[in-house]
Amino acid sequence: MIPQSFIQDLLNRVDIVDVVERYVPLKRAGANYVACCPFHNEKSPSFTVSQSKQFYHCFGCGAHGSVIGFVMEYSGISFVEAVKELASGAGIVVPEEKRDGGAEPRKVPPSTDLYEMMQRAAQYYKGELKRSETAIAYLKRRGLSGEIAARFGLGYAPDGWQNLEAVFPAEYAGQSMLDTGLVIENEQGRRYDRFRGRAMFPIHNAKGLIIGFGGRVLDQGEPKYLNSPETPLFEKGRELYGLFQARRAIRDVGRVLVVEGYMDVVALAQYGVEYAVATLGTATTPFHVQKLLRQADEVVFCFDGDDAGRRAAWRALENSLAQLVDGKQLSFLFLPQGEDPDSLVRKIGKEAFEAQLKDALPLSAFLLRELIQRVNLQTQEGRARLLQDARLLVTQIAAPALGLMLRKRLAELAGVSQEELEAMYQIRSESAKPKVPPKAARAQPSVVRKLSEMLLYRPDLAGTVDTTCLEEAEGLALAGVNAEEIALLREMLEFLCAHAHIQSSAAVLEGFRECPGAARLQHLAGGLFAWEERQLDEAALAQEFDGAWQRFQELIRNAHIHRLHAKLQHEGWDEADKARYRELQRRATASPKNQENKENRV
Repeated sequence: MIPQSFIQDLLNRVDIVDVVERYVPLKRAGANYVACCPFHNEKSPSFTVSQSKQFYHCFGCGAHGSVIGFVMEYSGISFVEAVKELASGAGIVVPEEKRDGGAEPRKVPPSTDLYEMMQRAAQYYKGELKRSETAIAYLKRRGLSGEIAARFGLGYAPDGWQNLEAVFPAEYAGQSMLDTGLVIENEQGRRYDRFRGRAMFPIHNAKGLIIGFGGRVLDQGEPKYLNSPETPLFEKGRELYGLFQARRAIRDVGRVLVVEGYMDVVALAQYGVEYAVATLGTATTPFHVQKLLRQADEVVFCFDGDDAGRRAAWRALENSLAQLVDGKQLSFLFLPQGEDPDSLVRKIGKEAFEAQLKDALPLSAFLLRELIQRVNLQTQEGRARLLQDARLLVTQIAAPALGLMLRKRLAELAGVSQEELEAMYQIRSESAKPKVPPKAARAQPSVVRKLSEMLLYRPDLAGTVDTTCLEEAEGLALAGVNAEEIALLREMLEFLCAHAHIQSSAAVLEGFRECPGAARLQHLAGGLFAWEERQLDEAALAQEFDGAWQRFQELIRNAHIHRLHAKLQHEGWDEADKARYRELQRRATASPKNQENKENRV
C-alpha cells in the first residue's frame, strides 16, 4: 500500500498541465488549457485541463480525473504503476506500508541494470537475426517485411547452450542473469541460455521498456512458444504482447483485438490491422481485461474454432464478467477450422478480415449459447439446470444494464418471471426498491449534492461548518435528498477535516479512491468546470456555501418536526418529545434566514 500522505504530497509536487503536455499538445483558453481529447476521436477540442484545480475533463466523452487518473487511462497502467511513474519523473521515491498501517520497508523495485540487460540481450538477438539466413528465410516465409520486424524488434537466438556468456561476460554467473530469466540454472549449478534456436519477440511494458521475451521455434519442435518466466520485471498474467506498439491504433479505431500468438500480432500489423495484442502463454486474466477496457470501448477475443479455442474463449468470458462496464463491448470471433489470424489475414486481406470482426459474437450471446447447448429446454429439469448453471456467471456481471438484460432473457428461456429469477438469485429488483415520491423526482438537484460539489471545488470550506447536524440527519427522509447523498457529504467532511492540508480537487478525488463513496464523488467531478465558469470570488463562494448549509439544516429541522407531528397523531408525546419540539422551534426562529425575514418585515 502506498501511504495516502505520499499521494497527497505527490499531487502537490506534480503539475497536471506539465504531465498532460508530454502526451497531448495543449493550448491556453482563458484560465484553462484545451486540446482534442486523447480518449476519443474529435475534430474540435473539448478536452479541458484546469491548472488551478489540477483536474481534466472532456466535454465530449466525459473522461475526467486527476493527473494520476490521466496517466492510468492514457498509458493503460494500474494506479500503483501511475503513481510510481509520476514519482520517478518528480525524482522522489515511493514508500510503502503494511495493510495494518505499520511501517514496512519499501519493496525493492527492479534494478535499472535488469532493464539494461534486457535491452542488451535484445540488441544481441537482433544482430543474430541479421546474420542468420535460416531465421530471415523463416520470417520471409511468414510474409514479414524487414520494416515490421524492426518495428517489433524481432531477433533470433541461435543454437548453442551459452551464447549469452559472450554478451554478459561479467554478469553471466551472477544473480542478475537469473533475475532477468535469460538463463536457467540446473540442479548441479550449471547455467545455460533459456532461448536457443528460436525467433525472438521482445515484450515491452507500458513505458516501452523490455521486460521479457517470447521465443518461437522456426520449424517443428515443442514447445512452439517459450516465454520468459516470472521475474521482478515480468508478470505474464498482467502483460499483453504488442500493447505498447498498438496503443495509437487502438485509440484511433476504438477497438482492440486479442489473439493467441506473437506471430499473429506481428502478421496482422504487417497487413494493416495494427490494434492486435496477445496474451503471453496464459489464459486471459481479470487484469488483462481491466487493461484492455482502459484502452478501448470494444474488445474482440479471437480464438481458433476448435474445442481448445472454445475452452479458451470460455475462460476469457468467465474472467471478464466482474470487469464488464455498460457502454463497452466484449465479443468473440471463432476462426474457420485450421486457420489462425496470421494465415487468415494473408489469405483474405485486411478488409475481409475486419468485416469478420464486425460479425463477432457478443459476450451475452456467447454466454447464452454455451449454456443452452448444455441443457434440454423442453424439460423442466433442463430449464432448472439452465438457471442453476447461469447463476454463478450472471451474478458476477458488474455492468448493471447488461446484467439486467441477461436476467430478463434467462427468465424468458426458463419460463419464469424476472422477479422469480431474481428472488432465486437473491438479487433485489429495481421494481422492488422504494419508489421516489413524484414531488422529489421533479425536484432540482438537492442542496446536499450542491454542498458536496462546492466542497470538491473548494475543500477548505469544510472547516467553516459545524458537522453535528449530520448525526441528526441519520434515518430521516429529507425532501429531495437520498441517503447516499448524505452519506457522501458525511464522508467528504470527515475526510477533509482529517486532512485539512488538502487544497485541490484532484487531491480529494485521489484521497477518496478506496472509499465507499468514490464512485459517487467521481460522478460529481464532471461538474467542477461549471463552478469554475461562474468565477465566484472566495467571499461569494463562501456565502453561497453557507446559505446551502443553512438550507440543509432547515431540511433536517423540518424532517424532525414532521416526525414529531406524526408521533403526536398516533402515539402522543412524552416530556422528551415536547422538549425536543421546543428546541427545534427555537433553532428555527434563531436561524439566519428567519432573522433576515424578520429584519425585512421591520
